Amino acid sequence: MPFYVYRCEGCGRELEVFQSINDKPLLQCSECGGVLKRLIFPPTVIFKGTGFYCTDNRKGSPPKEEEGGGKDSNS
Repeated sequence: MPFYVYRCEGCGRELEVFQSINDKPLLQCSECGGVLKRLIFPPTVIFKGTGFYCTDNRKGSPPKEEEGGGKDSNS
């Protein structure tokens, strides 16, 4: 179950509520009786594993070498 954040338009108080997705949203502030609005936040995205970035090497595929930008073979 997710946490939802509400802000009272009357007193400006913010509260976090642990609610089910199916629960009805809160409408009234318990402190002043003002109207509560639910705040929307962007989701947190966590990438796990390899292959998400161009610098990652996947198993079984050797890293590509750039032409002309490699080490000199004369050293």
